Amino acid sequence: MSNTIPLSFLDLAPVPSGKTIEEGIAQTVEIAQQAEAAGFNRYWMAEHHNMAGIASAATSVLLSHIGSQTERIRIGAGGIMLPNHAPLVVAEQFGTLKALYGDRVDLGLGRAPGTDGATFQALRRQMKDAERFPQDVQELLYLLGDDTDNSPVQAFPGAKSNVPIWILGSSLFGATLAAHLGLPYVFASHFAPQMLAQAINTYREQFRPSKYLDKPYVMLAANLLLADDDETAHYHFTSAQQSFVRLRRGEKGQMPKPTYDMDSIWSPAEKMMVDSALSVSFIGSVETVQPKLAEFIDKYQPDELIVTANVYDQTARLRSLALVPQLNLFTLQAESATA
Repeated sequence: MSNTIPLSFLDLAPVPSGKTIEEGIAQTVEIAQQAEAAGFNRYWMAEHHNMAGIASAATSVLLSHIGSQTERIRIGAGGIMLPNHAPLVVAEQFGTLKALYGDRVDLGLGRAPGTDGATFQALRRQMKDAERFPQDVQELLYLLGDDTDNSPVQAFPGAKSNVPIWILGSSLFGATLAAHLGLPYVFASHFAPQMLAQAINTYREQFRPSKYLDKPYVMLAANLLLADDDETAHYHFTSAQQSFVRLRRGEKGQMPKPTYDMDSIWSPAEKMMVDSALSVSFIGSVETVQPKLAEFIDKYQPDELIVTANVYDQTARLRSLALVPQLNLFTLQAESATA
């Protein structure tokens, strides 16, 4: 199929109910290897804290492990929540990843803390730290760049590594910042799609060419779970739906098992909230998903798509990845695994 685009994978390193963190990480490695076998372009991980069902809190550490267990696929953060960190520390961490894994490394940056207020305080940060996000991004670009020779503070490793930086967002703020700095932009449509069209239009219209990028580059995020039939896919996706309900209720716990009876779990108002938040989701068989996904890609014209499947069942996740090449919508980097 012509006009295909690259496909990448976003992972939260889910820890399924009843499993240990060690088992969750082992499953994450298996997913990364399957994504590589299926020809995915990037494997990104997201920073979250104080969540028993997510094992990617120490994002750069886990990315290093993923890098050692894969060969080709790009590894990166989608993203590092920059208000949680000093730019110098991030530069050193990702400079180290670049030293270990060469040009496979990406660095996506988010402005949200990625956690609750109490945890933010435990990180020794303040909510006002997010206000410095534009300055911190520029400081990080400087620290990773080629011009720090005469600086009293340099990132070792990090300086001259030029690790590619992406701006993540779900509002016009990140879109405008990415455009003005001439950086690639990722919109979090997989859980916050409300401003999708407006944000990417703003980014494309305001984009200024830079030494990093000569034209706009948009990556959109979506939930994607393929199965041999629609019923199976929707059954396993209830894990993600339950997780969203729990998050909004302030409930903690590991990744829940799927259910055939979501109506016994969520209220009508919660169902409406989840359906809205997860509206950019493509769940079902290849035959069901392909035309819907093709319509989405045609409508928004992303340069790349990054998908996630944050569900309980490991077999279902692996099967979904194996089925992806059958969609014929993506430029894959390797021969697919046996589907």
